[in-house]
Amino acid sequence: MNVRRSAATLAVSAVLCVGAAPVALADVATPSPAPVIPSGLFGKNDPAYDGVWRQSFALLAQHTVGVKPAQQAVDWLVGQQCADGSFPAFRPDTAKACDASAFIDSNATSVAVQALAAVGGHAETVKKTVGWLKSVQNEDGGWSNNPGGAMDGGSDANSTALVIRALEAAGEKPAEVKSKAGKSPYEALLTFQLGCSAEPAADRGAFAFQPAGGKLSASADATAAVVLAGLGTGPVVSPSSSTDTPAAPLTCPATAGDPVAAAQGGAGYLADVLKKDGHLTAITAGADQPTPDTGNTADAVIALAAAGHKQSAAGALEWLKNNSAEWSKGNPAGLGTLILAAHATGTDPKAFGGTDLVAALNATGPAPQQEKPAAEKKQKESGGNNVWWMILAGAAAGMGIGIVLSGRRKKNQL
Repeated sequence: MNVRRSAATLAVSAVLCVGAAPVALADVATPSPAPVIPSGLFGKNDPAYDGVWRQSFALLAQHTVGVKPAQQAVDWLVGQQCADGSFPAFRPDTAKACDASAFIDSNATSVAVQALAAVGGHAETVKKTVGWLKSVQNEDGGWSNNPGGAMDGGSDANSTALVIRALEAAGEKPAEVKSKAGKSPYEALLTFQLGCSAEPAADRGAFAFQPAGGKLSASADATAAVVLAGLGTGPVVSPSSSTDTPAAPLTCPATAGDPVAAAQGGAGYLADVLKKDGHLTAITAGADQPTPDTGNTADAVIALAAAGHKQSAAGALEWLKNNSAEWSKGNPAGLGTLILAAHATGTDPKAFGGTDLVAALNATGPAPQQEKPAAEKKQKESGGNNVWWMILAGAAAGMGIGIVLSGRRKKNQL
């Protein structure tokens, strides 16, 4: 679900281009101007690689906890859509049509669908976007993160999982969305799972992002994304009231073609990985050793909660409470993901390790629409009731006068 892969790829490309510049230019280089943050957008960092992504998660998180997003924020997201229904990672000038220079991002497009479907009122926008997603489905049934673009590397697990969740949010049946070759998204998705023959055995049930040299390598990021898609849900997971069970390893022999069974196998892998440190890790640029991966840890917590294994996520949830404050500071997508993790586990997002995540998220963007205070609502309702009582009383009085006059007329007639 985290799927910052497209943004990271673009960022790496930018760094490589800078690194290729002549050394002499470094001596005269001037600092890059501060990015202009569009009105209505959440966050203060450069939105070039994640504008639509972070906006979508902010709106989705606000809606989930009962906060009504600012209309300005929703309008900004709608305005990012291209004429064909797709969404770029960020569209700086909406007065210009999307062209070949725009990085059309199926990941950003998919979360935009989920956000707009949740807040409501944009059925036509959602319909148009779903039409575009269907039009760029690969023959294997899956999706890449940059369909038809210069960085289209073919179907990958993360992008395919996100599109599945977008289709579900839009009221579609993903299993019935077939490619020209007759393949469904689930058929593509299941090809990325490390099955019962995988070695080491601990990787069984995990999903890979893509095959590398014909080999699948376990990816916690991809696995967390696929678990939700396989279970038929998105990142908004209602806390379960049913009996919670520990996550179990992939059942072997695996049930062929069953996305739910595959998702449960993925949940077992995530639970096992989290046992080691209580969080996931990742190799970051310039680091010799793996460092904590806060975003994907939050994704794993949501996935495990969706699979009915909150107790398997309990340790990671506590780790997030104690270690996510600095990472999420001023980070709309990060704060939104933590709010969704809190929601999925029945945790109060307003008291998450001493942080009010909802207030922190609201502070990164346009102020949400204000609900009328309870006292004002009560007064209004009371006032409305008083008006009705006056009308009814007046009607009753009128009826009484009519009866008296009628009686008098009858008496006079006698």
